[in-house]
Amino acid sequence: MDDLITQATSGDERERGPSVAVLPVGSFEQHGDHLPLITDTAIACLIARRLADDHDLFLLPPITISCSHEHARMSGTVSISAGTLYAMVNDIWRSLEASGVPGLLIVNGHGGNYVLQNVVQELNVTGPRVALFPVSEDRARARAEAELESSSAEDMHGGEFEVSLLLHSTPHLVREGVDTDDHSAPSRPHLLTLGMAGYTTNGIIGQPSLATAAKGKALLDSFSRSARAHLDAIYNAQIG
Repeated sequence: MDDLITQATSGDERERGPSVAVLPVGSFEQHGDHLPLITDTAIACLIARRLADDHDLFLLPPITISCSHEHARMSGTVSISAGTLYAMVNDIWRSLEASGVPGLLIVNGHGGNYVLQNVVQELNVTGPRVALFPVSEDRARARAEAELESSSAEDMHGGEFEVSLLLHSTPHLVREGVDTDDHSAPSRPHLLTLGMAGYTTNGIIGQPSLATAAKGKALLDSFSRSARAHLDAIYNAQIG
């Protein structure tokens, strides 16, 4: 993880003079027996690092615990409330604005962080300044460009998408045996009521056996291209 978390100094950022920061938001939750609890944080960090490098952004350290309540009955999962995550992001943006960095791109690595949509909408009431990434269109484009074999409905947690990203950027986090963890539950109408335990016993919903490092690289390449439009929306508002 050391290479995914910023080691920049104050002087580095003063010289860069960024007007947009990028904040990775992960989670600390079960990902089966062969993926680490920090999976979502690692993925958010690797995407944020790539975007910071490609688009010259102020890379922030990650929020590592978030809203993982659907995993609560599975070992190792730790959550904070939606209100706490809301307050953290709100406070971080206000601190950035006060220091002369008015724009923020939030890279969300965990689908259960629904409240991020609310805080982003509210911070943009007086003008575009914050963007949430990737949105569903970005994910769909990345999946198509990386030629993932499973559908987004099938590939919900610890499957082809997540494992491919890890295999490309942090392969040491993927333990032996992950390729036998495939579990199918494409329909989850009562997920909010039953949680993950209602649909999987091994903690996985997806096909990690389909993952490859090449797909992970293609996903990252696609995300870097897609982020440009979100950043332009923020930059154009700053110029205007």
